[in-house]
This record gives sequence, structure tokens and C-alpha cells, in this order.
Amino acid sequence: MDFQEGEILYFDKPLNWTSFDLVNKVRYGISRYLKVKKIKVGHAGTLDPLATGVMIVCTGKATKRIDELQYLTKEYVATLKLGATTPSFDLETEIDATYPVEHIDREAVESVLQQFKGEIMQIPPAYSACKVEGERAYLRARKGEDVEIKPKPLVIDEIELLDFTGDEIKLRIVCSKGTYIRALARDIGQALNSGAHLIKLERTRVGEATLDKCLKVADFQPEKLFEKDCCLG
Repeated sequence: MDFQEGEILYFDKPLNWTSFDLVNKVRYGISRYLKVKKIKVGHAGTLDPLATGVMIVCTGKATKRIDELQYLTKEYVATLKLGATTPSFDLETEIDATYPVEHIDREAVESVLQQFKGEIMQIPPAYSACKVEGERAYLRARKGEDVEIKPKPLVIDEIELLDFTGDEIKLRIVCSKGTYIRALARDIGQALNSGAHLIKLERTRVGEATLDKCLKVADFQPEKLFEKDCCLG
């Protein structure tokens, strides 16, 4: 492998790691292997610290393809907790309100999910990297400031109910770039006349890169990557 000329690798991002943590780990490993001080490394699509799964990492000249790779279709498996909301729409913040769930059954969930297929408008979370007047929204949100973000268009190609347990639903979602699954959880909760927040998220595919092809961070050794199974090209 020629990391300086450019490689595209995919990793299974661990829980509680930021996207930057993963990039830093890969950059450090490659730099030590090549005995160089600097090498370009970047990722094609952020994952929240509380999410796991497929993350594409580009090295060297392949970093020029990051913008292109960010537009690849993504697939997620998400678990939503019904009947409660949090300011961040996930487990980063504490529950701020509770709602009834007794009226929600599998049929109601299946019906509501149909509303989210195709082209939709979505308001990103205040706890996100979106910029508001030049500042990251999450920085303002964490200071307790009101954050107003405009709705953005996106596409949900598929949304499938995998499991329903009364106060939790498990979904498979295939969507476009820019989709916030946390915001989707908020919107589904509201559509069910209740509340919801995300309690687990795994990105299972980006383009043709699937979890079974991903490198584990703990096993990453640049000197042993001689095969192309972990690369897009």
C-alpha cells in the first residue's frame, strides 16, 4: 500500500471515539510506519461519539476524494427510546421531558414511518456541527444559548421497522448525505404524538463499504495492510 500516494480505508469506529480520534490514530500509525512527521489523513463523513460503524478514511492524495465520497449513500441501524426526549436527541444529555406511549402500537409505527420516505426537510439538532453565524451550533447549545437552524433537504431511500418492544423501536435506514438520525428520532417521536430519542446507532454501510469489510482500530497495523479488501481504491 502507498499511503502517501493515496489509499482509501474503512474502519469500524468504536463507541465513544470522535471522528477526529480515529483519524488521529490512523495518522499516528502511518506516520510511525513511514517514519515521516506529516501525512495527510481525513475522513469522509462524521460519526457522533455515541455512534459506531463504517467510517471511510483517506490518506495522502486520496484526501482529494473526500468531498466525492461524502455523497455516497449511507445505511444505519438505529434504536429509539419512545416516551422521552433529550436536548441533544440522544444520550449525550439528560431526559428533559416524558410522554405517554400506551397509544403506540406496531401498526402506528409502521404508518408513521411512511411519512419519512423520499425527499423530506429536516431541522438539524442544536447539538450538531452546523454553523450558526460562523459558530458551531453545539458550542452555543452547550452554553445554554438558543440555537435556530434552518431546515435542510435530504432523502430517505428506505426506512424499515426491525423490532418494536412497546417503548423502543429498532430501524434500518438508508439515506443521503446530511441526514441526522438523532433529528429523525425527534421527528418520529413527534409524529407518534409522543417523544423519542436515539439510544443506539450503528452505520452499517457507506456506498459499497460494509461492516464486514471494515478494519478494527485495535488491530490496525499499516505494515500488514497488503490486501485491498479494506480499500475502495
